[in-house]
Amino acid sequence: MPTALHNAALEPALTTGEDPRSFAQVLHAVYDAAMAGEQLPARPRSVIGQSWERAVDAGVDPDIGGPGDPISAADLDERRSTSGLAGLLGDLTNGLDAVVRDSPNILVVADADGHVLWRAGSSAVRRRADHLGFVEGASWAENAVGTNAIGTALASGRAVQVFSAEHFVRTHHAWTCTGAPIHDPRTGGLLGAVDVSGPAATIHPATIALVDSVARLAQARLQLDHRDRLDMLRAVAAPILARASRPSLAVDEYGWVAAADRMTPTRRIVLPDDVTPSRMRIADLGLCDVEPLPGGWLVRPTETTPHRGTTVTIGDGPDGRAVVTVRTSDGEWTHRATPRHRDLLVQLAASPIGCSAAELSSALFGDPTRTVTVRAEMSRLRKALGGLLATGPYRFAPGVDVRVE
Repeated sequence: MPTALHNAALEPALTTGEDPRSFAQVLHAVYDAAMAGEQLPARPRSVIGQSWERAVDAGVDPDIGGPGDPISAADLDERRSTSGLAGLLGDLTNGLDAVVRDSPNILVVADADGHVLWRAGSSAVRRRADHLGFVEGASWAENAVGTNAIGTALASGRAVQVFSAEHFVRTHHAWTCTGAPIHDPRTGGLLGAVDVSGPAATIHPATIALVDSVARLAQARLQLDHRDRLDMLRAVAAPILARASRPSLAVDEYGWVAAADRMTPTRRIVLPDDVTPSRMRIADLGLCDVEPLPGGWLVRPTETTPHRGTTVTIGDGPDGRAVVTVRTSDGEWTHRATPRHRDLLVQLAASPIGCSAAELSSALFGDPTRTVTVRAEMSRLRKALGGLLATGPYRFAPGVDVRVE
């Protein structure tokens, strides 16, 4: 039975005290066996094994794989300006200066699609990177070049260190790279990744913690900037809300609430993708009048009970999955629910005043401590059913008529 090569949440490719040359030899043996379809002498780390599988599925050639032609200069400029990363370059370069300055390492910032937007490092290391196609505008997504710290960090959503033969393409085996994803705190989506790459012999177990910390600090910077913009929107909206004749919200372009008047406190609402100044239906709020504000929107519900007249029927489908039928004044739609989601909905239907996560855990599992599972399942249900489900406690929204068949 092959032994596993490490397994941890934030794991360096090489553990402290491990000999890089010896470990590289093991990795080469594992890689050669994997590419030949033979029995592995050891298992690659799970993040690497899963990445290899994705690379195979994408049709990446391990012998000749490499990035295609870089995008044009105009496209590169456009990606730089719209990536949301330009304002973070100072934080990223300053935070990682110690591992790039006067070293054979190169610092790379890529967008959410894996395209290299910026590079920093000595002219010598940049020339070596050029030979691999590791240039500005090139795609280093997994489906372009297989396993590497940029593409694999983006695909896995976690910081990754890739050493020597852990790379899917053979020509990359002389390198080690460490990358971490950068998320947008306003949306939770990926903005891109930051990466430090260099000769395999320069690998250090602490690099992954440093790169991950710098990425998280960049995200914290974005969050602080977002709070400042919400404060500005709140200042603009305050006199408008004070004069409003009915309940109102001031929200930014992502739906984060800056201020509210005569409304149930909430942190964020789900705005339609095509929000415009008009009367439109908004999840959780029903029909609303939407008007522009500097940096956001003024949202004024037209209904005191937005879901009045909405009927939800929970029935059994032919394949064991539940059928949830929703009828509103706008029409009818259905959702196929798993047995566990059906049990949650039935429990909420029987509890008009709502249930806590612990109460739902007790009802479903006979154990009040499995609240993490309950919250995760309720989060999925709320994404599927939108404003029909409320929180604090979990319950059907006011005005919803629930029937269990």
